[in-house]
Amino acid sequence: MHWAEQRPVRLLVALSGFFLADAMVAEFAGPKVFSLEASLGLADMAWHLLGVSGTLSFTVGVVFWPLVFVLTDIINEYYGSKGVRLVSWLTALFIAWSFVAAYVAIHLSPAAFWLQSGQSSGVPDMQAAYAQIFGQGMWLIAGSLLSFLTGQWVDVQVFRRIRRLTGERRIWLRATGSTAVSQLFDTFLVLYIAFVLGPQHWPMQQFLAVALVNYVYKLLAALLAIPLLYGVHAAVERYLGAADSRRLRAAALG
Repeated sequence: MHWAEQRPVRLLVALSGFFLADAMVAEFAGPKVFSLEASLGLADMAWHLLGVSGTLSFTVGVVFWPLVFVLTDIINEYYGSKGVRLVSWLTALFIAWSFVAAYVAIHLSPAAFWLQSGQSSGVPDMQAAYAQIFGQGMWLIAGSLLSFLTGQWVDVQVFRRIRRLTGERRIWLRATGSTAVSQLFDTFLVLYIAFVLGPQHWPMQQFLAVALVNYVYKLLAALLAIPLLYGVHAAVERYLGAADSRRLRAAALG
């Protein structure tokens, strides 16, 4: 059988493709900040923490990252830490290349007719809008890539340790446990680099308060994603079959 026809190979390609696509969407959709309360049709829920106040407003990227958490755990379950590292490094490389490509695209001279082409839709300058959406700051890009790789490394280590203790049982525990620890690093690191070290120079109280609120949101999202995790896990088991599934999980555990 050709390697491209082998189900474990096809599964890794499919999981990697979804992982990469979702991470890219999260990165490029990220500049938009949305109101969770308004999106759910609720009144604003003000929070007060460390002398800082705010509402439940997040970047759109947090909507898509929970799927990355699920895919990380599935890849870890069947392909081990080497599989997660491969997919994570490839994703970071493609994200970095995408930002380079966006930088080039922004700095290409726009056609004169295109600049005013969005006026009827309320966009007076298409070039300015395009640059604002796709031209994320270098501090945010650096923070995002570094926090992503750090979070993935921590996720792999915690997942493996919990799995060695629980065996094949309690998928939810190793998935949510690894996500809880890895997102603590990811959330605080990206905000610190982007907004404390970056040009905005947030005071420490604001950084800690916003980071804690974002972390709690991600933790709740990981808990809500548990049914999705079990659904994907069951679909993978059916696709692979018992023999391939046992072989892959045993090899992943190393």
